[in-house]
Amino acid sequence: MKLWHELKKQWRYMDGVVIICLIMLSFVPYVVFGMSQAKEKDNDNGTIAIITINGKEVDRFDLNENTKHFEKTYYPGGDKYNIVEVDGTRIRVKEDNSPDQIAVMTSWISRVGQTSICLPHKLVIEIKAKNPENDEDDMIMTY
Repeated sequence: MKLWHELKKQWRYMDGVVIICLIMLSFVPYVVFGMSQAKEKDNDNGTIAIITINGKEVDRFDLNENTKHFEKTYYPGGDKYNIVEVDGTRIRVKEDNSPDQIAVMTSWISRVGQTSICLPHKLVIEIKAKNPENDEDDMIMTY
C-alpha cells in the first residue's frame, strides 16, 4: 500500500499524455499496413506466377478466378522432380523429392511478392503483378 502512495505522488499529468500517445502510435504500423493491402487489392490487375529453374524462366501462369485446376511436373535434372499445382488464384509445390520439403510446407501462395523456393532443385515460384504501377521490388540497393 505504501508503494502505491509513492507512485501516486510521482505521477504527473504529462505522464498520462505521453503514455496515451505512445499507445496510439503503436497502432500506426497496423493502420499503414492495412491501407497498403487495401490499395493493392483495389489496383489488382491480376497476378502471374513465374517459375524459374536454375535462374532461367521455364513457365509463366496467369492466376485469376478463371484459371482451371491443373498440375505440372518439372524435372530440374537427374532424378529430381517437382509437382506444381495451380488452382485459380493460387499456386504451390504439391510434391517434390528434396530432403527437407520446405517448398511443399510453404503451401499455397497467392499474393504479389510471395515466393516458394525449393533450394536443392533450384526451383523458384514467384508471384508478380501483371501490370505493376511501380516495380519497386526489383530494385537492388547497395551501400
